[in-house]
Amino acid sequence: MPGLSGDDEGETVSGGGVARPVGAVRTVLRAVREDLFRAARDPLPRQGMLGWLPHVHVVLFALVVGLANAGEYANAMDPVTVPVGICTVLQAGSVALALFRPVPAMWLSTAALFVTAEAADGRIPVGRVWPWSVSGIALHTLVLLLLSLRVPTRVSIAALVITLGSGMVSAASPAQTHNQVLSRAAIAFATAVVVGASLRTGRVARDRLVEQEVLTAEERARRTLLEERGRIARELHDVVAHHMSVISIQAQVAPHLVAEPSDELRENLAGIRENAVQALTELRRVLGVLRSSGPESEAARHAPQPTLDRLGALVANVRAAGLDVVTETTGTPRPLSPGTGLCAFRIVQEALSNAMRHAPGARVRVLIGYRPAGLAVRVTNSAPARAPGDSPGTGHGLLGMRERAAMLGGELATGPTPDGGFEVTALLPADPAEDTP
Repeated sequence: MPGLSGDDEGETVSGGGVARPVGAVRTVLRAVREDLFRAARDPLPRQGMLGWLPHVHVVLFALVVGLANAGEYANAMDPVTVPVGICTVLQAGSVALALFRPVPAMWLSTAALFVTAEAADGRIPVGRVWPWSVSGIALHTLVLLLLSLRVPTRVSIAALVITLGSGMVSAASPAQTHNQVLSRAAIAFATAVVVGASLRTGRVARDRLVEQEVLTAEERARRTLLEERGRIARELHDVVAHHMSVISIQAQVAPHLVAEPSDELRENLAGIRENAVQALTELRRVLGVLRSSGPESEAARHAPQPTLDRLGALVANVRAAGLDVVTETTGTPRPLSPGTGLCAFRIVQEALSNAMRHAPGARVRVLIGYRPAGLAVRVTNSAPARAPGDSPGTGHGLLGMRERAAMLGGELATGPTPDGGFEVTALLPADPAEDTP
């Protein structure tokens, strides 16, 4: 720009470069200030199997060391002044307060240390430890540890700086010569902050890992559910496409079955066939999207969907694989709707697969019950004869069975049996179109 010298440009860039670190420092200081003046309740959680036992120990420690602290000042100054007596009680109480409100407890303990040092300066004999007693250092160390376990590291460091700053102020101009313990207390306080911050960081990392594992498991279950629903949709689309093809053919053949069909009949049948063909075209377009891109053979893609008519072949294959299976049919067998027949076959197929994977050597009983209101399917296996190996499945077979039954308006119940086995029971409506709400 005209009138702007090179020196001015350098100053502008330099000023902008300095402004960024200054802004970052201000942001950090603002966050620390907000955290240091936050009196929100933050109770120390239960410690796993130990329960509330650590809390009881902390309270007992505060009581015993608080009495020792009062005894130290009673031996050093006779009699103990009222401010010192009150501060020793408050400092012991700050440890118990740190179990629930660590930030106010830190301020209370620091204030008690500072007031005690100022009030006892001229009354402590020469050579006594000062500005803090040994018991007071122990109590404040525990307060800083409890604080560091629950607040960000920056807040713990700020609390350490405040504590050491108050001690340096007290030790700056003593009324007489003392055995100063500021440096030794700083080591104890810093150790408490480092240990507490390390434990908190590890706990936060573990909590985040658990949260991530939960989210991953939920996402995997959601993806498996969508894949299972897509497979169910493909199978049911095949069934519907078959019926639409039959409707189209019947509408085309129907006029030839009447001696002299009227024009209205021909027109209506032609409309039925046209609508059936259009619906079939749309179904094929949807099936083209739903079809898996996996390495399926062309014959497998266009094979008819299985029903209970193929139950015998399924059981024979499972027996050949080494599973002991018996089947039983109750009631009067009758034709089922394609959706119900397909759902029953898939439930039996998945239950047998689960028995092979999770109950090797067990006996399996398959019961098919025809009822007036629907179909009952029950697959029960005994306790496994040997420990199962690693399962190659996805672990969501029960989810797929439950989705199939719910889609038809049926019910599915699964669970262990008293003898250590497992049972799958499904109740499916005879006609899903009428029974499904």
